[in-house]
Amino acid sequence: MRTRTVILGLVLVAAGACKKPLPAPVYQAVPVEKRDIIVSAQASGAIQPDTTVEVKSQASGEILEIKVESGQLVPRGQLMVHIDPRIPKNNVDQARANLDVAEAKLANATAQKQRSDELYKSQSITQTEHDQAVLDFATAKAGVVSAQVNLQNAQITLDQSEVRAPITGTIIELDVERGQVISSPTSTVGGGTVLLKMADLNRVQVVTLVDETDIGKISPGLNATVTVDAFPNHPFQGTVLKIEPQATTQQNVTMFPVRVRIENREGLLKPGMNTEVEIHVGRREGVLAIPNAALRTQKDVGSAAMVLGLSPDEVQRQLAAAPADTSPSATRTTSTGGGDGKPAGNTMTTPDGRVIQLPAGVTETQVKAIFAKFRSGETPTPAERAILQKLRGQGGGGQARPVTDNRFGARYIVFVMRQGRPTPVQVNTGLTDLDYSEVKSGLNEGDSVLVLPSASLVQSQQEFKDRIGRMTGGGLPGLRQQSSGTQAGAAARPSTGRP
Repeated sequence: MRTRTVILGLVLVAAGACKKPLPAPVYQAVPVEKRDIIVSAQASGAIQPDTTVEVKSQASGEILEIKVESGQLVPRGQLMVHIDPRIPKNNVDQARANLDVAEAKLANATAQKQRSDELYKSQSITQTEHDQAVLDFATAKAGVVSAQVNLQNAQITLDQSEVRAPITGTIIELDVERGQVISSPTSTVGGGTVLLKMADLNRVQVVTLVDETDIGKISPGLNATVTVDAFPNHPFQGTVLKIEPQATTQQNVTMFPVRVRIENREGLLKPGMNTEVEIHVGRREGVLAIPNAALRTQKDVGSAAMVLGLSPDEVQRQLAAAPADTSPSATRTTSTGGGDGKPAGNTMTTPDGRVIQLPAGVTETQVKAIFAKFRSGETPTPAERAILQKLRGQGGGGQARPVTDNRFGARYIVFVMRQGRPTPVQVNTGLTDLDYSEVKSGLNEGDSVLVLPSASLVQSQQEFKDRIGRMTGGGLPGLRQQSSGTQAGAAARPSTGRP
């Protein structure tokens, strides 16, 4: 009997704790203000030449002299390597002699054909003999052509015994030494001997790996800043040249190679230098912005409402009664009437939320395809450019504004203090960094958005209530009903915020 009394006392204490009012929700009201938002993608890479040439020679033989050294800037046409010309010269003499023989055979075959033609006309020889003479003439003529080609090739090989610079560039690698015997790529299966490598270092590239989460924000033509350890206070400006289509995986992280081109007129950047690349994804100056911590999605708007002491169902009803969707991902077509009561044709909501009228001959599918290309960074076709001109009103079509880049658009829910009460509002955001997001619609300057505690706090409070409910529900239904009523009364009382 004494034990039941102690248990009942503990239960009453727990029930009394439930009667205490819930603490007022804690939040921070942050005003919607104008600020600058700068977004960039960070990556690392290495300097590579923009153009690299492997220099070989069609002449085989011993290297007699090397007139250049690594690091030397060589103009186009300058002599770099001298190869023993005796074997190529002998081949030229042999080819010239073969040409003389072929020309003599052709002269003989020409005379034989002329006699054969005359004899055939007088029926002095048979058809077979005349055909043989014609064949001998054609064979001799082909022999002359073959001998001429061989002589030209031998002359080219002789000329290649003096290796000259194919481009104006810097010697970045010297692969042979004086006295070494090299092979020709035209006469050996292995591809011949590489004499040296040279590159044009007036323009270089950085191949950097960008994480797949950031690759959707990058497109060719974006500006980039490149820094190297050798010149920490000298940033180099570059441009995104291309994004390689094939991804690479390193330590279970998927990344895409991005090529950044840099002007190197001063010659400060050397191949192989490690670099840090900052690709300038976007910049917005003087735009309305709110903290990212104030943004809520449909999944967590219910927990946010509980923190504020609001009913999640009531919040959902308010959101459902909000104006139609004008998010950047929404495109719709409607039919509107003209001033005379007749239909004015199809209209469409652009990704920036503006309603435009589609020009004649332009369909919603075509416009959506163009928007998709802009989001992916692709270049529109000439036909699509013509559609854009119509949309801009330059081709006699609709009065649409220029199509903008909407890769960063998103739709969220924020809670705003209006008439002294937290109110859910749907907003469209634009460019975003790690802290703030650009507001494109839904809020005005002077509004205050509420930054709420995390959803884990709400979950822990709910778990505590469930635990108390289980404690008071073990065989004492009267106390369970009393506790439930107490909680309901506490929920019915209005909650006050403490900004």
